[in-house]
Amino acid sequence: MDTIQRLEQFDTPSITNVVATYPKNPEFCLGLYHPWEGRWYTDETLRCMFPEHGRRAGYVVTCVYGMPDAGFGRLGLGDVFQAIAAAPKPVILAVKQDFPPHIKAKNGLVGGNMMTAFTSLGVVGVLSDGPSRDLDEIRPMGVQYLLTGVSAGHGPFEVQAVNVPVDICGMDVAPGEIVHMDENGAVKFPAEHLDAVLERAAHLQAVEAKRQALMRQTNDPAELARIMKGQYD
Repeated sequence: MDTIQRLEQFDTPSITNVVATYPKNPEFCLGLYHPWEGRWYTDETLRCMFPEHGRRAGYVVTCVYGMPDAGFGRLGLGDVFQAIAAAPKPVILAVKQDFPPHIKAKNGLVGGNMMTAFTSLGVVGVLSDGPSRDLDEIRPMGVQYLLTGVSAGHGPFEVQAVNVPVDICGMDVAPGEIVHMDENGAVKFPAEHLDAVLERAAHLQAVEAKRQALMRQTNDPAELARIMKGQYD
């Protein structure tokens, strides 16, 4: 089992816990970001389209889509394909939708054709700060899909940037970082911390399993508080 597969053994909230949630507890937490202000995980506006697909993790490739610009026109879908092909695998594709709000809200951007190509190149998860479409076509592909919603149509658009830092629903993410995603949302961290994240996640999982086993054995408030002491206070 490779390191990314090992990472997928843990849910996304567990990964947030060891990345930055509890900075005063170095035994479990790396403290890589400010827990509230670091912009390292996604907010409530990002929704998981396929909870049944479970967890996905991988190396980030980013792209930015926007309205056609006659003064630019230098990039296309082929450039996104090339970036995915060149990246370490598996890939999480972060799609920034840079559209006027009234357009963005009804932009069914990534559909069945795009996603078929993406998965052929090694994409296992896509997250975007706008809607997309073709859920019925994409569901059997097994790719995880986090969006703000769905919309049936779109108009003309173009690629404006590839492999640049982007912000997706409260999370700032850059090419080459690791993203872990599931029905709870997504979290990112630098790839060089992958082994440390795995080590602490396994340690925290064992400690929490023991703690929860003890809590199931009592209904005494004082004893429950004793078991939980240090977790939140």
